Amino acid sequence: MMATTARATRRTRRAVAASAATAATLLLGACGSGASGSGQTGVEGTAAPPRPAVVDPVVATYDGGLYVLDGRTLDLVEDIPLDGFNRLNAAGDDRHVLVSTSTGFRVLDAVGATWTGIEFPAAEPGHVVRHDGRTVLFADGSGEVTSFDPAALGDGMPATEVYRTAEPHHGVAVELANGELVVTLGNEDSRPGILVLDEQRREIARDENCPGVHGEATAQGGAVVIGCETGVLVYAGGTITKVDSPTEYGRIGNQASIDASPITLGDYKQDEDADLERPRQVSLIDTRDHSLRLVDLDTSYSFRSLGRGPRGEGLVLGTDGHLHVIDPDSARVTRTIPVTDPWQEPLEWQRPRPTLFVRGGTAYVSTPARKEISAVDLASGEPTATVSLPEAPNELNGVIAH
Repeated sequence: MMATTARATRRTRRAVAASAATAATLLLGACGSGASGSGQTGVEGTAAPPRPAVVDPVVATYDGGLYVLDGRTLDLVEDIPLDGFNRLNAAGDDRHVLVSTSTGFRVLDAVGATWTGIEFPAAEPGHVVRHDGRTVLFADGSGEVTSFDPAALGDGMPATEVYRTAEPHHGVAVELANGELVVTLGNEDSRPGILVLDEQRREIARDENCPGVHGEATAQGGAVVIGCETGVLVYAGGTITKVDSPTEYGRIGNQASIDASPITLGDYKQDEDADLERPRQVSLIDTRDHSLRLVDLDTSYSFRSLGRGPRGEGLVLGTDGHLHVIDPDSARVTRTIPVTDPWQEPLEWQRPRPTLFVRGGTAYVSTPARKEISAVDLASGEPTATVSLPEAPNELNGVIAH
């Protein structure tokens, strides 16, 4: 059922990571030509000066590659060709982004706007989770769970710990500070719940009352929230608690959380038979009392619409073109901020649609129809920068350290 490449304690595991950090030093070139250029020679064959580091980089995918942007000015720093439908996740340190490709999780040095040469091979790379100083990768095609210390990425391939689920499935895993691993159960036909494993990867808890298990969030105090088609499972303090949806079918599949808040923000879908439901409610799960509240919106949204502000406020990018700001304590929309044009969610989930990425007090919002990305100051509600791009942006993410 499982295999591990390392069974050390967390302290030993980090020591191993530090000593193994120099094991991989391959470097791939920064494929492509960016706005600032990527040539290696200057006038008359002299070496070109090194490019300045990208400040707070933001990365966007498009059909055919990646854009690396300066997070303050949104200047296009580099255009990196890359075929296929690719996905983005912050790696968990202050420099790198993970790019999910057809072969695995490739590591992009976003500050340097270049590939590092590091790749975590994976069959059908899926969810990436950052929590408690560990980054955990889930390969849907094999059920392989790979965890590592993202602080070691700057020195090469980090030491990893690998666990394999009983059967491959579209899943997710979270590693906690005490070394426990929360991981989904499932196969290609069904996903009924979760397992909790101790540091030696022995089962200590299980719950199979979570049909269609999908996605995760971590809240203040270390609680882990896993979505179901009938509510959520909350794991905290050694106990799994089921929180039921207020409707017979109430699917929560995508969530946004922040360590400073005990409340997670989730989507909420009620039509089990819909080819594409355009929901108009979001959910708030309080991990302290295991309550679930719904917030009515005057608009629909997509799975790329959820975020959290610096004070824990919920943020939802609506199809009305506004950012809806929610007070999680009162479960009320307190303000709306115009950020883009009105839009409609496409039927195919891989197609571009306005996307929200939040870092600190700035919300980054894409407008694929205009081939634009804008930065919005959440305090003032005013845009601080906008960039027009050669191609329509799709996924949007950036550097976020633990």
